[in-house]
Amino acid sequence: MPSSVTHQNIKEISELEHEALAKRSFSSRLGDLIATQAGKMWFIVLHIVWFAIWIGVNTIGTGKFFDPFPFALLTMLVSLESIFLSLFILMSQNRANVQADERNHLDLQINLLSEVENTKMIQMLRAICEHHDLPISKDRELSEFAERTELKAVVADLRSNLPT
Repeated sequence: MPSSVTHQNIKEISELEHEALAKRSFSSRLGDLIATQAGKMWFIVLHIVWFAIWIGVNTIGTGKFFDPFPFALLTMLVSLESIFLSLFILMSQNRANVQADERNHLDLQINLLSEVENTKMIQMLRAICEHHDLPISKDRELSEFAERTELKAVVADLRSNLPT
């Protein structure tokens, strides 16, 4: 059983997700529904059956064919479907990207708050160690950790060292 803090965090995250889903516009809901359903097996099977029936009706037998080989009407319908499915998927991805950006900003804010809190705790622990004249209080790394991390300096260092 998760701890009460973990359970509370899960509850809050769940509420945020439900709020984000509830705030979607009708077109976003429709786009998400279509994009989700288009990625399921029943959608693939439906197309296999549809193509098989279409091709069978227009190639087998000796009747009038409404879409003879090379199936121009089928090609047009499939092309239109492809265009609209692509647009619905892009709509859904754009909405998901906005939500992911919001989560990333939240993660960054939490991480920055944690960094400040950890720095303060290290400063307090270092003060206790100095008060008791413990050798660890003279540790160089501890002194560095006790200083606030300069975000802009870290970003600049990353940019100058990471490959582009």
